[in-house]
Amino acid sequence: MPIAITKRFGDLEYEETAAIQFPTGLPGFDNRHRFVLVEEPRLAPLAFLQSLESPELSFLTVPVHVVDASYELAISEQDLETIGMDLASEKLCLALLAPAENGRLTANLLAPVVINPMTRVAVQAVRSDTRYSHQHALEDICS
Repeated sequence: MPIAITKRFGDLEYEETAAIQFPTGLPGFDNRHRFVLVEEPRLAPLAFLQSLESPELSFLTVPVHVVDASYELAISEQDLETIGMDLASEKLCLALLAPAENGRLTANLLAPVVINPMTRVAVQAVRSDTRYSHQHALEDICS
């Protein structure tokens, strides 16, 4: 089983089939293409998207529907082609979390990470509208 050296998790053993491939990288991290989801039951529904190429690069995530139960994904045809899916297919859709100026966490609903669970190919699907914010205030999702 492969091992990734990480800052947050130390030596992280993972299944190669669990690796997530971002063919175009993530905005701002275009040269980082391989990640793995690290889930700790005590933190559910939160999970970490850990880079397999940069030990220090890790994003805290949560399923978008935990943040907004009525969330509607908008994804371009190009992004759907990249991950090999159509709009009706079942997808894993995660919001990246980040601290706001007040120190509270916010969720990026404007550009969720969309993963094809069958092929483990993913994109960060940046919306072309402003229906959602990149700094959506969070209620306590871990209560």
